[in-house]
Amino acid sequence: MVERRSAPSPGPMRVGHAQRLGDGALTGTTVVLPGPEGAVAGVDVRGGGPGTRETDALDPRTLVDRVHAVVLSGGSAYGLAAATGVMDALGAAGVGFPVGGPDEAGAATGAVPWVVPIVPAAVVFDLGRGGDFRARPDAALGAEALAAAGESWEDGVVGAGTGTLVGGLKGGVGTATAATDAGEVTALVVVNAAGSAVDPRTGELWAARHLTAADRTPPPLPDDRSGLIARLAAAAAPPTLNTTIGVVWTDATLTVAQCSKLAAVGHDGLARAIRPVHGMTDGDTLFGLATTAGPAPDLAGLQAILTAGADAVTRAVGNAVLAATSVGGYRCYADLVRP
Repeated sequence: MVERRSAPSPGPMRVGHAQRLGDGALTGTTVVLPGPEGAVAGVDVRGGGPGTRETDALDPRTLVDRVHAVVLSGGSAYGLAAATGVMDALGAAGVGFPVGGPDEAGAATGAVPWVVPIVPAAVVFDLGRGGDFRARPDAALGAEALAAAGESWEDGVVGAGTGTLVGGLKGGVGTATAATDAGEVTALVVVNAAGSAVDPRTGELWAARHLTAADRTPPPLPDDRSGLIARLAAAAAPPTLNTTIGVVWTDATLTVAQCSKLAAVGHDGLARAIRPVHGMTDGDTLFGLATTAGPAPDLAGLQAILTAGADAVTRAVGNAVLAATSVGGYRCYADLVRP
């Protein structure tokens, strides 16, 4: 069972999942949704094979400083179409960057203002994992994920994590939160890596030492781990096209450049939880968001937020692996530990 957890979301952030399972499909889309005014945003792309949309708009030198949603999706480059459904729905609701439209008289009659929603996106490679190469997210699935957005959401084999793998084991979506005096930080990660989340010498998650009481508890490992290590080796698949993507957000007020730094430091958290990472067949991408519900931090506070962001990413990867269930012939970590 996938456990529904209360969102550790600072401010107005919401998350929605939509997925397709069965009839050759094993894929999905996840939307991270700020309030109507959007969130300050930055991005950091580290993988050698990224699939992204609107990331150039998050450069601190550009005009736009807020995004109205972030889309994480399966489907490789095809899955970027999911962002179109999110953009269309937000635009119809009048949420986006204003570009003109009705005057005050028109607004009084209920006319929707002219806006262009800023919806960056990143995708993971899961094509064909359900059997049908053509079963992939589209604009309709993106709109469905947006409509499902709420202040609680699920981890595991849901949304963009539906068709993901990590080192040959079932991947998924994981979240974690960390509190600092300067603000709260949350990471949501879609784990789909060519590397492994498990130490092949011990059978333990690389992230295990970083998990807290607020996270999922790893299953107890057998005293004799030789069988487990053999099963892990057998499950490991040759590197394929993959990618781990996610969003790290805080309720503090940050600039675009600081949000980009939050995303960049989040990759350090990935490197603690997945080995190897940032390879040529990975498109690892993290977005950093600030809801601006809280005050701007001083230098020490910013450093605390960055550190907490990296820690939350590590723990989110661990939570994703622990929340995953076996599906579509792909075995999860818990099933290998308890065969």
